[in-house]
Amino acid sequence: MPRAGLTPERLTRAGAELADEVGFDQVTVSALARRFDVKAASLYSHVRNSQDLKTRIALLALAEMADRAADAVAGRAGKDALAAFADAYREYAREHPGRYAAARFHLDPRTAAAGAGVRHSQMTRAILRGYDLTEPDQTHAVRLLGSVFHGYVSLEASGGFSHSPPDSGESWRRIVDSLDALLRNWPAEP
Repeated sequence: MPRAGLTPERLTRAGAELADEVGFDQVTVSALARRFDVKAASLYSHVRNSQDLKTRIALLALAEMADRAADAVAGRAGKDALAAFADAYREYAREHPGRYAAARFHLDPRTAAAGAGVRHSQMTRAILRGYDLTEPDQTHAVRLLGSVFHGYVSLEASGGFSHSPPDSGESWRRIVDSLDALLRNWPAEP
């Protein structure tokens, strides 16, 4: 019989909090059971295993990030939308490092298609419509933005920019400005 008060949603949220505290890689059903002071076996009626728990945390993180990005870009276009979108990701990663890592967790195609990852792609493409890119350039630009945002946020989180001036926030602004300039002047295919 399931323990009173424990639900898949509550366990997922607690797992996400645990990921932010100790790192996504450290999240297991056993670690979560210790958090609730129960035996791991009592959680298996709510989550199948650690893989299932991590998948649920990844889906939660993707949905939270999509909601935050959607709120940030609402009513904006062009460079303003690009900057708001980029800042939403960076701020989420800084506030929720474990959840941000979870958003990079490999999901099977069916689960990924049903999750908020699709919204991320749609928002990125909506922003790119302001730059008048057509396919396949739009897909190249989606990949570029994702790579730059994720790469920068990951390096910043690991302390990669803390060793010298200028401040990483200043570099971030310059990078977003440069991406805007690149998108406005996207090179023609050779």
